Amino acid sequence: MLDIIKNNAGCNVNEVSSHFAISRIAVMKHLKILEEGELVLSVKEGRSRHFYFNAVPIQMIYDRWTTEYSSLWATSVTRLKYQVESKSEEGIGDG
Repeated sequence: MLDIIKNNAGCNVNEVSSHFAISRIAVMKHLKILEEGELVLSVKEGRSRHFYFNAVPIQMIYDRWTTEYSSLWATSVTRLKYQVESKSEEGIGDG
């Protein structure tokens, strides 16, 4: 559903429902959960509700995880670099 909404900004429930073999009510329930999770924003215009993808929560999760793991790997790689360089320097003086 997120891909459909992302690729069709401003689509309504009927447009989203047309992609699934489930009832319109079931789609509405799924959209409600996505909206509560702030992954989807909805704007009501008359009797119709239009949906828009909100990338901010996904980006926040991505940043949190990649920053944490990037730091871990960067520290490990830096430590390995210093070890290799110090071994290399030890070998130069032995010749």
